Amino acid sequence: MIRSGLKKKVWRSSICALGSKHGLKELCSYFEVSRSGYYKAVSAADRQALDETFVLSLVHEVRRCHPRLGGKKLYFLLKEDIAKADIRMGRDKFFELLTRHRLLVKRRRKYVSTTDSYHRFRVYRNLMKDRLLTGAHQCWVADITYIRTSKDFVYLFLITDAYSRKVVGWHLSDSLRIDGAVRSLQMAIRQRQYGDDLIHHSDRGIQYCSNEYTKLLKKARIGISMTEENHCYENAMAERVNGILKQEYSLDSTFPSVKDATKAVKEAINSYNMNRPHWSLNLATPQQVHMAA
Repeated sequence: MIRSGLKKKVWRSSICALGSKHGLKELCSYFEVSRSGYYKAVSAADRQALDETFVLSLVHEVRRCHPRLGGKKLYFLLKEDIAKADIRMGRDKFFELLTRHRLLVKRRRKYVSTTDSYHRFRVYRNLMKDRLLTGAHQCWVADITYIRTSKDFVYLFLITDAYSRKVVGWHLSDSLRIDGAVRSLQMAIRQRQYGDDLIHHSDRGIQYCSNEYTKLLKKARIGISMTEENHCYENAMAERVNGILKQEYSLDSTFPSVKDATKAVKEAINSYNMNRPHWSLNLATPQQVHMAA
């Protein structure tokens, strides 16, 4: 099969290249192929080129909103459109096309600590250990990540629903002061659908242990849960969302100004919430799962 396909490419390209110097009949005779066979092969090659151009246009359209979305999720999002266009392209062929055009995403990993757990405030026990979530609005996870600007760092405070993976609150601050965490929490509370068992889970950073922050949680009747000392993996989901926003939505770039960074964060979170499928959600989006709860 491979040799036959390679041979066809060789005689097809050779006839095309030499057609201006030699007659088609002569060339077909030399390569032992009929003229009808040649025309059929050329037609198939043209169709393949058109099909690939169409699929690449779909890929670029999705990548405008999700710049670093992985190949598997790209194929999941596009396979229906590909089929509607009467294009036969399985996942392997799709990946081969991405590889050929250098469109596969290379993962970049970089971690910077934004947690100060050495402070005078009270810390709380981990209420989420071995707890099974059955729907949205049961647990929020909070974390902080940094974003570069041309002059300095800014800090993104995020609150995510642990079940739906939807970002429910965020704030971009020019410092790690407590008010950035408070503003992200206030946003989350404004959109909250009240229930009796909502828990807020975070690391032991000073922002989340502060009197101002815990007072706001208690006023909203939200349980307080924190990781155990030196066990950052207990807040892995929040850190995973940070990584997705940076790796897939280019928030690991250096932005010209805080204004540009804020705009990029807003667009990234909106695209992530509304359009990004998750394997853990059976390839539904966070918004779909959140609204179904």
